[in-house]
Amino acid sequence: MGVKKISVVIPTFNEEKYIEKLLISLCNQTIPREDYEIIVVDGGSTDRTIEICKKYADKIIMQETPTVGGARNDGVKNAEAELVFTTDADCIVTPDLLERIISDFNNNPKVVMIYGVVTPLERRLRYAFLLELNNAFVKILYRFRIYLSVGSIIAFRKTPFKLVKGFPTVGAGDDYGFSFRMRRTGEVMLDEKLRVYFSMRRYEKYGFAKSFYEWLYNVFNELLKRRIPPEKVYHRKTY
Repeated sequence: MGVKKISVVIPTFNEEKYIEKLLISLCNQTIPREDYEIIVVDGGSTDRTIEICKKYADKIIMQETPTVGGARNDGVKNAEAELVFTTDADCIVTPDLLERIISDFNNNPKVVMIYGVVTPLERRLRYAFLLELNNAFVKILYRFRIYLSVGSIIAFRKTPFKLVKGFPTVGAGDDYGFSFRMRRTGEVMLDEKLRVYFSMRRYEKYGFAKSFYEWLYNVFNELLKRRIPPEKVYHRKTY
């Protein structure tokens, strides 16, 4: 077996409805399958998630650290490659995504983290409008060195990842908190051509206002380095 060019980390918990579509999209990339590995970090699924993942993933490990950020950290510990891409179980990636990530890093040695934009999986005009508005906001903030990244489309170098001790283990906003940490070690890059198709199911379940509040709450706690009360810390099975 050759050296892997990139490792893919996916947190899961009872994702039988979504995970296969993601894994199929990951197995049909424009780079050879032997050039990358797929690592699933499972939080104790009781449905067919693990059974489905066994068909496609190179490694399936059991989550040890609470929250989705902790699951990503667990996955990176088992990653062979220096480059790591993390996404969510309810996403679908474009065929050239891994090739583009590798090329971006090769062309920019000072870059330690790369992120992209998202498109809703659900075909609803409201969701398309919200996410495109969000993407526009992300692009504007990037010009001011504010990196509004989402965990479904983040790639990074493993060495600086270890220096900053990985993703914050918070209930929401771990992705933005991570970019805040990584920018201390090198350059953070937005590649607008990197895109994943992103499920809006959490917004459908909890509502946009509540989801945004939880995200904002945890982001500011990360920035201020405040201790989050136990009742605000999401268990791994609730992300």
